[in-house]
Amino acid sequence: MLSWAAASTRRQLGNDNGKSMPAYHEIMTTDLSALTTASERWDGMAKELHKQESAYRRDVYGITLSPGWSGLSADAASGRFDTTLKQFQAAQIEAKALASLLREAHTDFTGLRKKLESAREDAVKAGMAVSEQGLVSYDTTKLSEGERTALHHDPDYQQTVGKAVASWQAEINRLVKAVSDTDTEVENALTRVVIDSDLSDGTLTGFNSQAHGNIKTYEDEARREAARTKPDGWKSEGKTETSGLGAGASAEGPDIASGKLGEAEAHADLGSASAEGSLTRGPWTLDGKADAYAGAKGSASGGITRNGAEGDASAFAGAAGSSEGSVNVGPLGVSAKAEATAGAEANANTGGDKEGVHVGGNAFAGAKGGGEFGADLGGVSAGFSSEGWAGPGAEASLDLGKNNEDVWEFSTKVGLSPALGGEVGFDFTVDPDKVVHTAGDLADAVGHGVSSFGQAVTSVF
Repeated sequence: MLSWAAASTRRQLGNDNGKSMPAYHEIMTTDLSALTTASERWDGMAKELHKQESAYRRDVYGITLSPGWSGLSADAASGRFDTTLKQFQAAQIEAKALASLLREAHTDFTGLRKKLESAREDAVKAGMAVSEQGLVSYDTTKLSEGERTALHHDPDYQQTVGKAVASWQAEINRLVKAVSDTDTEVENALTRVVIDSDLSDGTLTGFNSQAHGNIKTYEDEARREAARTKPDGWKSEGKTETSGLGAGASAEGPDIASGKLGEAEAHADLGSASAEGSLTRGPWTLDGKADAYAGAKGSASGGITRNGAEGDASAFAGAAGSSEGSVNVGPLGVSAKAEATAGAEANANTGGDKEGVHVGGNAFAGAKGGGEFGADLGGVSAGFSSEGWAGPGAEASLDLGKNNEDVWEFSTKVGLSPALGGEVGFDFTVDPDKVVHTAGDLADAVGHGVSSFGQAVTSVF
């Protein structure tokens, strides 16, 4: 059974629910040879992967190099087979790095435990007793009757003993914490060593071709990242997600209660990745988000309720990516977005209710890229978008009405591309609640004794 020293390895295998600080008893009784055994098996894994790489290079990848196969299919196969071949090579690098990290962990833990054992022996020689849980006390079993009497009645003697016990307890606790800190460093290294750090290798979640077997280097890397993500005075939050190959489909029939006639969805994913984060400091907020997708997907839905009717259908095959960010200070916000697509897509949608109408549709095949820019001040916002197209396509849409958040919105887009062309769009919105809120903040600022309108505006920010 693996113990705290191999907790990070268990987590990599999905067999651990969390991390707890190793206790004195665990440190002193754990069989650390499990780490060297694991490192030897990872070295063995690297050797087996090398055998598989040689077989793949000879029997699969080598086919594309044969003069008997040429043309577009051979070129396509060569690219895919080359990616797989490099993954065999990266897997060997990662396995060797894991073996090295486990050996280093064994050396570090063994050295720290010897120091802890030595400290316990020194404490015992100094007249202390150390329990199996690492608690230090004064060993009275070896005292003479006179020494026992002095201990009970002499305050100076009691104070001296108390200081000695506290000193040895602090030393034991210090060494236990050193083991805990090393365990955290090992966990960090084992977590990072399996992350695909080369996004240009043809995979998003493949093996790490740049893996190395040095625990301290990974710790330095974590410190640099922490320094970058926590600027002075700023609070940061963020998350990332990645996924590899995947496929699936779903369908739902009529739902009388909601008025939904039905919907269906299907997808075949090659891979996707996304990241988002924010920085806040006082009235300032900076947000950013980026994502990428490759694959094919389609969906269709329709419904009729007392409020209106709507229908949507879409299909996409290819690759797409986007990034966006915004800066907000008080009631003022500025945002921008950029995106690019390569592939084929088609969409159609229509709907109408008592709050407004919408009709739209588009079809495109080729590559396109563009961006958006917008600004918001106290609930009144405007935005502009433009996009360049390389490929045949057309699009048109018009929205006028109030959305689900009771914000009044007008937006329009039009685009045309026989071969080279593009699209432009404009939107204008008014959020009554936000306008009233901003006006109220301004009135409060004036009411609290601000001497001028300019100062009142400043205080709102």
